[in-house]
Amino acid sequence: MENAVQANNEVLFSVTNGVGHILLNRPKAINALSIRMVEEIGKRLTEWEQDDSVAIIIIEGAGEKGLCAGGDMRSFYDKRNDNVEAHALTFFSTEYKMNLALYRYTKPIVAYMNGIVMGGGVGLSIFASDRVVTERSKLSMPEMNIGFFPDVGGSYFLNQMPGHMGRYLALTAHLFNGADAIYLGAADHYMESTNWDALKKDVQTMDWIACGGRKVVEDKLREIIQKYTVKEVPESQLANVQDKVDKHFAHNSVADILASLDASAAEGDEWAAETAKTLRSKSPISMAVALEQLIRGKNMSAADCFRMEMDMSMHFMHSHDFYEGVRSVLVDKDRNPNWRPASIEEVKREDVEAFFKNPWEGGEHPLADE
Repeated sequence: MENAVQANNEVLFSVTNGVGHILLNRPKAINALSIRMVEEIGKRLTEWEQDDSVAIIIIEGAGEKGLCAGGDMRSFYDKRNDNVEAHALTFFSTEYKMNLALYRYTKPIVAYMNGIVMGGGVGLSIFASDRVVTERSKLSMPEMNIGFFPDVGGSYFLNQMPGHMGRYLALTAHLFNGADAIYLGAADHYMESTNWDALKKDVQTMDWIACGGRKVVEDKLREIIQKYTVKEVPESQLANVQDKVDKHFAHNSVADILASLDASAAEGDEWAAETAKTLRSKSPISMAVALEQLIRGKNMSAADCFRMEMDMSMHFMHSHDFYEGVRSVLVDKDRNPNWRPASIEEVKREDVEAFFKNPWEGGEHPLADE
């Protein structure tokens, strides 16, 4: 039985033989998430979780470029002088609720992380039960490039990665591949992209409702996926620099991280020199806030991490560097941001702590019930 539903042309939903299919359908924008897409996906996930005729969910992106390039951050720049707080409240609370629903989901979700998977695209896939990467996967949390912070649960999932690799990825916005994702614990299965259609056909032609309970469904699903995965995952380049990352990024201030990198660079470590150069190209205040975010998130539950990120998101709507970053990357595209302050040495502790203050005094937190 097939039941196809088109809520709008930006995201398509269908159900076949117990498989709920979510197709992000903005290929020209690499399936970047609009507020309407986030709302529709969240609504459908809630419906399907309670629907006995849906046993498995598949999430993928239309087109050849990737699953999802992230959220529509340009929209905040365009509304910066037009009640941007209201837009931000709606967008982030809706997106974070959807991310949390994925984290807690009681049915198997297969996320096809082929091609570009960035920012909000990571948030849409990293909490799935079965995350599939390929030789074409290109992943990152690129928020530091626009003077923002690694949200969509970054406070939680970046802290689950080996050593201090989460800090490194957050502060550098480093682009990593499918083999790295497996190493990081950000993906579960590695396969050649040419096998996806065959895998999907196998999944969609089986009658999952007749399988029985969740454990049987999960076992059978993974048995199908394993038919198409490679026997030996390629070597992870990030694994090769884990010791260096742990040495330098163990420090609890960006200034100390840079000093550590500079010391190794002076001794001829090219990786340390290049990493220090990368960090110095980012927003100093955003780096300091992101590092503090990960330090605080280390011992938090996923729900508490999202509540913290909701607070931070609202404060970033008043950050010069956020709008300057969006301008330089997404609007003028000159890649020449004018950060304020210009150096990490000028960042004050009280300026960092301001991003974590409760902006809901006198009112209820939008994620209070999550």
